[in-house]
Amino acid sequence: MRLLIIGGTGLLGSELVRQSLAADHEVAATYLTRSGQTAGVDWLPLDVRRREDVNALIAASHPQVVINAAYRQTDWPTTAIGPVNVALAASASGSRLVQVSSDAVFSGIAIHYDETCLPDPITPYGAAKAAAETAVAAIAPTAVTARTSLIIGDGTSPHETLVHSLATGATRGTLFTDDIRCPVHVTDLAAALLELAASEHHGIHHIAGTDALSRYELGLLIARRDNLDPARLPPGRRADTTIPGPLDVRLDCTMTQQRLTTKLRGARQFLT
Repeated sequence: MRLLIIGGTGLLGSELVRQSLAADHEVAATYLTRSGQTAGVDWLPLDVRRREDVNALIAASHPQVVINAAYRQTDWPTTAIGPVNVALAASASGSRLVQVSSDAVFSGIAIHYDETCLPDPITPYGAAKAAAETAVAAIAPTAVTARTSLIIGDGTSPHETLVHSLATGATRGTLFTDDIRCPVHVTDLAAALLELAASEHHGIHHIAGTDALSRYELGLLIARRDNLDPARLPPGRRADTTIPGPLDVRLDCTMTQQRLTTKLRGARQFLT
C-alpha cells in the first residue's frame, strides 16, 4: 500500500511508520515542526489546520490510505478542523481514510461504551474529537474512525514519563485512583489500525486494552516493570480536584476485536 501517515513523529505515528516499513509498504509521513529521522520514509511538512496545504499534499502524493494521527489536546483547529481538511482532501483523491479518535468523546456517565454509543463529551478536547468524528462520517462514509484509550509504549509515552518523574522525585504530582481507562499498547494499536486500513470495514471501531485500570494502578505496573519504587507514586482522587474530565470510561472492543487478527492485550499482560 501507499500510505500517508499524518502526525508521523508522535508516539503512535512513529509506530505506524515502523510497522508500515516492516510490511514493505510505501510510506510518506508528515511532521509539524521537526522531521522524523526514520530512513525509507518520505518526510513531508504539514500543518493540518491549513486546508490548501492538506489538499496540495494529498493530491501530489495520491496515497491509497491516509491515517490521521495528528492532534493537540488544547488546540481545537488541529483536533477538530484538521480532520475535516484531511477528510475532504482524501475523498477528493479517492484515498481510504483512517481517523484516530479518543475515549474522551464520552462523559463517563455510562462507564461502559461500545461502538454504537453516541458521544457526550464534557471537555473541549473531547468535543473536538467528537466534532471530527461527525465531520469524517459525513464527508467520507467509507472511512474508519478508531476510538482508542490511554496509549502506552516501552517507556516513552506521556504516562510512562510521568511515572518515572514521580518515582525519581523529578516532579511532583498525583496519580488518580478514580480515573479509569483501558490502556492499549502502541504496537497493538498501530497493528490494528493498519489491519483496518487494509480491510473493507468502515465506521466507528474501538481499539483499547482488555484491562480497566486507574492511572494509579497503571503507574504501579509501570514502576514494577521498570524497577522503580512503587511506594514513591502518590495516589489521589480526581474527584477531589477541579481538573475537568470523565472519571470512568471503558471502551468495549468486542465488535472490533471480532474483526481483527491483531490481539488487543490488557495492560496487566503487556506490562508484565
